Amino acid sequence: MLKESPFVKLRVGVPLAEEEAVRSALGDAGAGKQGAYSNCSGTYRVTGRFVPEEGSHPAIGEVGSPQVVEEVVIETLCHKDVLKDVLAAVRAVHPYEEPPIDIIPRLELE
Repeated sequence: MLKESPFVKLRVGVPLAEEEAVRSALGDAGAGKQGAYSNCSGTYRVTGRFVPEEGSHPAIGEVGSPQVVEEVVIETLCHKDVLKDVLAAVRAVHPYEEPPIDIIPRLELE
C-alpha cells in the first residue's frame, strides 16, 4: 500500500560554478538526510537556455540576449518540516533571481 511521504524531492538547477555553494546550502539547512546519512544528493548536467526580458536583472547575460549556460541539476530529499528553511537557504546563495526549483511530492510503501 502507498502513503504520502513526509519527504519531498527537491530539484535545483544551478550554473556549474555555483554548484558547491548551493549543495552546501541544501545540506546545511537540513536537506539530504536519509537514515543515518546526511548531505545526500545526486547531480546531472544540463544545458540551460533563457532570454532575460525587460525588467530582469540577469546574473548571466544581458536583457534581450538569448543565453546558453552549462548547469547542473542537484536532486535531494527534504523533510517537509525543514522545507521552508531549505528553500530560503538556496535562494540566499543561488545566483539567479528566479532559481529553477522543483518540489516533487513523494509516496512511500507502508
